[in-house]
Amino acid sequence: MKISARNVFKGKVAEVRDGKVNTEVVLEVAGGIKVVAMISKESAEHLGLRKGKAAYAVIKASSVMVAVD
Repeated sequence: MKISARNVFKGKVAEVRDGKVNTEVVLEVAGGIKVVAMISKESAEHLGLRKGKAAYAVIKASSVMVAVD
């Protein structure tokens, strides 16, 4: 796999939560860090996502927001 994004983290699917339209996918990457993504239900089915399956978190963003109270 070749991809232009520089932030690619290999992990395993920890949870898959199906909704009516979207699916929430929780990936556990190195160090036990969890990355959560909301993708279309169709995409989740196409990728065959299920708990324990190897997957990548690919993050490509032009900005990162940080907030505090």
